[in-house]
Amino acid sequence: MRAASFLLTACLLVAACDRLDEDGVVDVAYIGTAASLFSSDPELEPGAQILRSAQRQGLVRFNEVGEVVPALAERWIVTDDGESYIFRITEFDLPSGERLTAQTVAEELRGAVRKLDGTSLGLDLEKIQDIRAMTGRVIEIRLRSPMPGFLQLMAQPELGIALREGDPGPMVARLDGSTAILDAIPPEQRGLSAQGDWEDIVSEIRIGAYAPAKAAEAFARGEVDLLLGGRLETLPLAITGALSRGTVRLDSAIGLFGLDVVRPTGFLATAENRAALAMAIDRPGLMQQFNLGGWSGSTRIVGAGLPGDDGSVGERWADQSIEQRRARAGGIVQQWEEGSGADASVSIFLPRGPGANFLFSALSRDLAAIGVSLRRVTERDEADLVLRDTTARYAGARWFLNQFNCALSAPVCSEDADYLVDLSLDAESPAEGASYLAEAEQVLTQTNLYIPLGSPIRWSQVRAGVEGFSENPMAFHPLFPLSRAPI
Repeated sequence: MRAASFLLTACLLVAACDRLDEDGVVDVAYIGTAASLFSSDPELEPGAQILRSAQRQGLVRFNEVGEVVPALAERWIVTDDGESYIFRITEFDLPSGERLTAQTVAEELRGAVRKLDGTSLGLDLEKIQDIRAMTGRVIEIRLRSPMPGFLQLMAQPELGIALREGDPGPMVARLDGSTAILDAIPPEQRGLSAQGDWEDIVSEIRIGAYAPAKAAEAFARGEVDLLLGGRLETLPLAITGALSRGTVRLDSAIGLFGLDVVRPTGFLATAENRAALAMAIDRPGLMQQFNLGGWSGSTRIVGAGLPGDDGSVGERWADQSIEQRRARAGGIVQQWEEGSGADASVSIFLPRGPGANFLFSALSRDLAAIGVSLRRVTERDEADLVLRDTTARYAGARWFLNQFNCALSAPVCSEDADYLVDLSLDAESPAEGASYLAEAEQVLTQTNLYIPLGSPIRWSQVRAGVEGFSENPMAFHPLFPLSRAPI
């Protein structure tokens, strides 16, 4: 019986690979709604970022391993002071017959930056002082001060260039109902050398939005080759049987995964009481039920060791055991209950899904250990705590702190922290800038309005035979490399 099962599994896997090779199509299921996949808001939803990056490239873009590679710019240099990036754009003819010029790209890029005003990405772009065409093929971007991760910022899909003559690719898309079908644009139409066997080499990409359970089922049945958009709440849906063993791929993502105190009233009205919750949580224990090796959690807002992190901020309560922390937190809870005459209770809003159910059980257990009852609500407006779960756009302390700007994140913010982040924009040296950002993190941490848990969980499922996919810290998986286009 076991041998028969093994043979069946092997046949199914071979059949899946054969199907991929025969039809020349990579079918992709994105876990999310059609609205999130096809949104056109100034700051895009994660699914829409994938589509936009395929159709509109900027000066640079991400490859499958999360590296910044040339796009409209064929190469670039950075001045010694780190304040000027000079890009030489690729020369090619637009559909109108006109040549793509640096002036056109600079104008479109300035427009893209203006559209992002008032968003968190717009805050990141405040480092830019000027964008100008120096010659017909050269663009300079001048910064107010050096910025770690600037090229990663420039690779964001929202900064892809939109031209009147049509999107510059590297792919062209069309809709078939609720499915987007994408084809790689031949290299000679992108200013590169022609590839003689192009049509035989490249694969077509089809991507559609799926509900979580439907996506997992489609992958299990071999209807799709790749499943993207997996998060913690959907992780238990990943098929772990013999058919898909080894297909689940986890990104070592950087970003924010923690609890926003969106209603700082009652027990949560004081920073000390909010700190009691943060102290009580056994972060490594949160993920034990998922068997995620390497995830240990963190009490910090900014990811440790990233550019712009000067090392002066460390983990909180590192010299205390979880038992010592809970004893201290329990005393805070008891004191509040005696003074208020009420029981300590807080509500939480989490996304739907079996993984979120596990997370709620773990948090309930941890808070019960200090005398706080946790109840789950179905409406975000009814919650005291809300899960914040987002991946970083670039590896830098500035991204983390800009997520809590008071113009975007009230009441989970600090005007004093915002002021320090603003000061870093014009810092005279990278060390001075990092010092301002570290101080801002410390100020924001002391409010305890955000309770960090650790790094975001992102997962995918990839069938054997799919090329152009790799786990990466940005948890961003572009479609163009999946086409197997060599250039």
